Amino acid sequence: MTAATVNAPAESTAAKLLRVLLTQRIALLAVLIVIVVVTFFINDAGGYLTAPYDFDYMSASLINAIPLAMLGLAELLVILSGRGGIDLSVGAIVSLAGMGFGFAYGEWGWPLWLAILATAGFGALLGAVNGFLVSYIGFPALIATLATFYAYKSLAIVINNQEPISTEPIQELFSLSKSVELPLFGQYVPDVPLGIFTFLLPTAVAVWLLLARTSYGRRLYAIGTNDVAGRWAGLPVRDTRFKAYVYAGLISGLVAVVTVGQFASARPDAGVSGNGMALPAITIAVLGGVAITGGIGRVSGVVLATLLIVWLNAGILLAFVGNEGSQYQLLALGAVLVFAALLNGLTNRKYGGSQ
Repeated sequence: MTAATVNAPAESTAAKLLRVLLTQRIALLAVLIVIVVVTFFINDAGGYLTAPYDFDYMSASLINAIPLAMLGLAELLVILSGRGGIDLSVGAIVSLAGMGFGFAYGEWGWPLWLAILATAGFGALLGAVNGFLVSYIGFPALIATLATFYAYKSLAIVINNQEPISTEPIQELFSLSKSVELPLFGQYVPDVPLGIFTFLLPTAVAVWLLLARTSYGRRLYAIGTNDVAGRWAGLPVRDTRFKAYVYAGLISGLVAVVTVGQFASARPDAGVSGNGMALPAITIAVLGGVAITGGIGRVSGVVLATLLIVWLNAGILLAFVGNEGSQYQLLALGAVLVFAALLNGLTNRKYGGSQ
C-alpha cells in the first residue's frame, strides 16, 4: 500500500469539507461566527480586552444588528434583480424618511401606527424613484442611486434647517430600543433588544416569504440570472426589477423608524453620518452569499453575515483604547468585503455559484 493510497481518504474528506464551506455559505458563516466569538472569549480570559466580552455584551450589541440586517435584506432584493442592481441611497432614504416620521409623529401628533405606515410608504415612494430610473429609464443602478443619494441626503438636511426633531413623543420612542426577557427560558439567557422581534424578525420573515413562496420571488431570481431569457419567456422584467427597489425603499422606511427610536431623535444625518449605512449593508449582503451579478442570495445568509459583522465589530471596540477601535472596524469591514468578493468569485468559478 503506497503513501498516496493511505492519504487518499483524508484528502477526500478535506476536499468534501472545503466544498461544503465554499458552496454552503450558511455553514461557512456559522464556522466564522464561532471562530470570532471563541477568539474574543479567549482574549477576554487573557485580560487583553478593555471590558468583558461575554454573552450579555454580545446580546446588547444586537441593537446594531437590527438596522444593518434590515438594510442588508433591502440590498438582497435589489442585487438579486441583476443588471448591476445596487442601492446606494438606502442610508439617505433612512435619513429623509426619518425626518418625515419626526414631523408626522413628533410634530403633527399622528398616531404611532399611522406614522409608521406613512413612513414605510414614503420610503417605498423614494425607492420607486430609484426603480423607475433603473427599470424604465435604463440608468445604471450605481449612477441612479448615487444621484438619489445626494438628492435625498440634501432634502433631509434642509427640510428642518439642519435641526433634528426631538420632541417629547419622539424621545419616548427610546423605549423601542430596550431589551426584554425572552419568554419561558429568558431567566437563563441575556435580555434581547425589543427591535429584534418588532422589526427585524417580521421583515426577515416577510422577505423570505416573498422570495421563497411567491411567484414574484421566482421571477426575481429568474431575471437576476438572465433577464434576456426572462423576457423571451414572457416575464415582466421591468416591473419585477422596479418592485425590488420599491420593497428596498419600504424596508429603509422601517429602518428610519428604528433609528429614530434608537437615537430618541429624528436626525437628518441618521443614515449618512460617517460612512453611512449603505456600504455596511452591501458588505453584509455580499458576505451573506448574494452574488453581485444577481440571481443568487438567501435571507439566512444575510442574517448570519450581520451577526458576524456585529460581533466582530463589538470585539474590535474592546480590543483597542479610545477611537482606535472604530478605525479598525472600518479596516475589518473593508477586509471582509474583499474576502466576500473573492469567495463569491471562487465559488462561481469552481462550483457553479451555489450558495
